[in-house]
Amino acid sequence: MSFLSLLKREIRDFFANKAVILTVFGGVIFYSFLYPLPYAQQSPLEQKISVVNLDNSATSLKLERMVDATAQVRIVQRDHTIEAAKQAFIDGKVSGILVIPEYFYKDLMMGKSPTLAFAGDASYFLVYGTIVEGLAQTGATLGAEVKVAQLLAQGEPILSAENQYASVKSNAKPTFNPRMGYVDYVVPAVFVLILQQTLIMAAGLLVATQKSISRSWTLTSQLITLSVRTLMLVTIYVVMSAYYFGASFSWHGINTVASPIELFSLLVPFLLSSCFIGFALRLWVPRRELVAVTVLISSMPLIFLAGFIWPPEMIPQPLLWLASLAPSTSAIGGFLSLNQMGASWQQVSSHFTQLWLLVLGWGAVVAVTLFCRSSLFRTVSKALPKGSTTSS
Repeated sequence: MSFLSLLKREIRDFFANKAVILTVFGGVIFYSFLYPLPYAQQSPLEQKISVVNLDNSATSLKLERMVDATAQVRIVQRDHTIEAAKQAFIDGKVSGILVIPEYFYKDLMMGKSPTLAFAGDASYFLVYGTIVEGLAQTGATLGAEVKVAQLLAQGEPILSAENQYASVKSNAKPTFNPRMGYVDYVVPAVFVLILQQTLIMAAGLLVATQKSISRSWTLTSQLITLSVRTLMLVTIYVVMSAYYFGASFSWHGINTVASPIELFSLLVPFLLSSCFIGFALRLWVPRRELVAVTVLISSMPLIFLAGFIWPPEMIPQPLLWLASLAPSTSAIGGFLSLNQMGASWQQVSSHFTQLWLLVLGWGAVVAVTLFCRSSLFRTVSKALPKGSTTSS
């Protein structure tokens, strides 16, 4: 059978397989909208808090108004005791607590530093960070106002007082995530994993095993068939990847700086190695449905071992070695460096090399597995009487 005939047959089988079509097109496109949806607002705002004002001075009441005016938090109740506020927190009525200490105004006027107590629900780190950020900024703003007022009372010019209220001034400029949002932080990496996992499932669902392949096929014909199938799948996923890195990123406002040639150069070994993993997995597992189960179970460990959610320095080295067998580990680092951080090609060359090593390694695994199966089949066929058949 000619190469063109094989390619036509593979394309026909691909579009005739509803499970594969749903995995490739349905999974990739569906997740491009579904996954970022919960984080469309980028960060939680207007978190409910309770205020315990033990001072009740004009300044402490001004602090309350300033807190309520911030975008991060919203005062929904005022309690007279810390115990009452704690109970409201436990009951889920509020997500945070602000305690203004007694003698707050007196300490400010005497030049002392009163302690504002914050409490937040740390089980959700975004919620906790939002509450603490809003309360801390408000406290710092009020402290600056009081300091400037004291300097003015001592006869300092207003420009001098503005420059003296803080010994250090910060000018924060977010790098690589200008909106300081969750979408810009996690979606580019997760999309790479989605491409890998759906491609592995598609390749695994299409590959032929002892139960679905004709016994008369030679090892050479099997390798040629898998090569044609690889070409078809990689071509389809180049288009799907272009949709992710192009239209989808643009739709969600994600920063992109890499050139198409650089992305394509890193994309080819990533897709090839993912495809070979799907072939190998289908050759190993006894039933077709176990391919999807195995891929789904591995998704969460792979995302946490990729190095962008949890620092690699805090992950045990054996787990990092295991994670390096997955193309997504190197691909996530490479794509994030190129497309979001503006790294040069030399800076991602190690990821590029690692991906091609995975292509060679997983390709060899597929070839050796097919060779062992073919040898075993020939041995069993010779041992059986003529006219009998084998079953797997």
